[in-house]
Amino acid sequence: MKSTWNQVIQYIKEKKKLIRIILPVMLLGFVFFLVTLTNVYTQTYDIERFSNAKETIRSPITIENIKETERQTREAVQSVEDRYNVSNEITQERVDYIEELFDAIEKQLEEKQVIEEADEVEEIEPQPLTNQEIVQRLQQVLSPEITEVISQEDLLKLVEATTYERSLAKELLTTSLYDVLNEGVRTENVQFAINNVNQKLRYSSLDEDIKNALFALTNFAVVSNSFYAVDKTMEAQKQAISNVEPVMVRAGEIIVREGQTITNEIFEELALVGLLNNDRNVYPVIGLVILILLLCGIIIYELNTYSKKYTLDNGKIASILIISVLTISIMKLVSLYTTPVNGYFLLVPAATGAMLLKILLQERLAIVLSLIYAVLGSVIFNSEIPGALNTEACLYLLFSQLAGILFLINLKDRTAILKAGMGVTVVNMLTVLLFLLLSFEKYTISDALLLIGFSILAAFLSIVLTIGTLPFFETGLGILSDTKLLTLSNPNHPLLRKILTEAPGTYHHSVMVANLSDSSCEAIGANGLLARVGAYYHDLGKTNRPHYFIENQMGIQNPHDLIEPKQSAEIIINHPYDGAELLRKHRLPKEIIDIAEQHHGSTLLKYFYFKAKDKYKNVKEEDFRYPGPKPRSKEAAIICICDSVEAAVRSLNEPTKGKIEEIVTSIINDRLMDGQLNDSSLTFRELETIQKTICESLNGIFHSRIQYPKENVKEAN
Repeated sequence: MKSTWNQVIQYIKEKKKLIRIILPVMLLGFVFFLVTLTNVYTQTYDIERFSNAKETIRSPITIENIKETERQTREAVQSVEDRYNVSNEITQERVDYIEELFDAIEKQLEEKQVIEEADEVEEIEPQPLTNQEIVQRLQQVLSPEITEVISQEDLLKLVEATTYERSLAKELLTTSLYDVLNEGVRTENVQFAINNVNQKLRYSSLDEDIKNALFALTNFAVVSNSFYAVDKTMEAQKQAISNVEPVMVRAGEIIVREGQTITNEIFEELALVGLLNNDRNVYPVIGLVILILLLCGIIIYELNTYSKKYTLDNGKIASILIISVLTISIMKLVSLYTTPVNGYFLLVPAATGAMLLKILLQERLAIVLSLIYAVLGSVIFNSEIPGALNTEACLYLLFSQLAGILFLINLKDRTAILKAGMGVTVVNMLTVLLFLLLSFEKYTISDALLLIGFSILAAFLSIVLTIGTLPFFETGLGILSDTKLLTLSNPNHPLLRKILTEAPGTYHHSVMVANLSDSSCEAIGANGLLARVGAYYHDLGKTNRPHYFIENQMGIQNPHDLIEPKQSAEIIINHPYDGAELLRKHRLPKEIIDIAEQHHGSTLLKYFYFKAKDKYKNVKEEDFRYPGPKPRSKEAAIICICDSVEAAVRSLNEPTKGKIEEIVTSIINDRLMDGQLNDSSLTFRELETIQKTICESLNGIFHSRIQYPKENVKEAN
């Protein structure tokens, strides 16, 4: 029954813890929504056709203008001329007819010459072949196609011409025919082609009679040889259609300028991109809500994981909210002056938030939140164009923040932030160079140097803001960072000087406990610096009555010998709470106060308890127990162990290795059996590691030394 009740209580605690995380994160998500809403929500306009635009309006989205694309496609198809196939066979056929004619004339004239020469040799009375007879022979031997279209008069003119004139006429006519027919002659262009050939013949040096004969041959030879090609025409139309690119209205493109008249085309374009319809604005907002819910879910998961290992108090939650709001607000402020050209997003000191989160909380949480800030930055720097994300801004912000986290290595070094800032500077410059080299745009040297200067300035601002705001988070929100711990560990701190001057033995004891606690915490992965500083202050309450503690009793009588055991127990038992009260008065961090208050838990003050039992019969054990609370952190539990171990080992006359191990094991077992470590979440494996580490440290301190012989003068004599 008790176990079930404990489970219920634990379940309720887990639910309360989850609610304590969810509510602030949802509030943060609402801030994210308000900051980024204008980047996705488009303004709509009540505009009438043919009115004048009151302002310059840009397209909020990238979309295809389908009507304009179809119009250009139709124009492209209409602009395609019909394709024709030119028949080379017809061309060659018509030229062959002309060559046949001239070759036949030459052959008949050669035969006439042969007959005349034969008659002269045989001295026979010549029987000359007249030109008319040659024409008649030609009509018999020529193709019917030629004889049907050419008259005897035209043939006679060619026969009567000189050999040179016929050769020139043949060459001129066939060349002109080739030129015209090879280009293709369609049926409707036959007369135009004939005129072209005749035009060339008309300006030749031939006799007019021969020209007239050639004109007749041209009318015969020039025919249509070009015919409509359906497949080629369709192929050309397809090619024209494929060459038409979709008409796109680009996001950010100016649709209408201030004072310009709203034409039908502009009005349709405004309607196309949704600037006249209020309904379309809902979808980007829904998308933004989904994005923010996803980001908030990641933050809730990481904070819940963090709370299982570390203390997640209200101060840390508040610091996450403040850092997140400041980072996003700076981005939004810079985005108001940023254009796609000037690159002002490079001025954002993004590494500030990342470094603060690592210093104040944890590296993993800082990395996750850096990713979230970068994603939101890609929305914030989208020039208020819904659907667009600025990937350059996202990458720059991400690399800058990761550089701040990765280069912030040794938090115990006071110059760690400056060193990290140098690393951020280098990474910022390299990122800018990356953008410049990958860009298709050409940048002048002055432009490149300006952008690099922006990145250097952003890194410098990150250093200044981190150093400047860190004390506010440490003091104002009570967050304990390593830098704060380093400040508290300074021996010149007023409280440490109080211990040193008023209780020097306690101071020495605290330093020894700090060394043991630091090494033990580091061995199990706990916060060694916190344990060291907590150990310095854990016995501050002894300064109220320093001489009642044995380490400060040098050469004086023990005052406990003069008072009752119960009174002695009250004085001893009060010192953790006196110390916690002093620490609260000086406003030291809660973690240090808790260590001082819990370092004895509810242990039994055995020495005075047994002393009282020897003296009195009715002795109550609770009167000799510290009221608690028990150690609730690993660091407090380790200090509880090391405090007792150091006092016990210091009391040994000859602390050997065996004795040290026996005492350490005995004290750890005693604390474990007494239930003092139940609330500290220390595991048995960690306790074993702590036991080994303490023994190694003590063995190093109390190592064996050479015993130097004393000079004995009497024995020497």
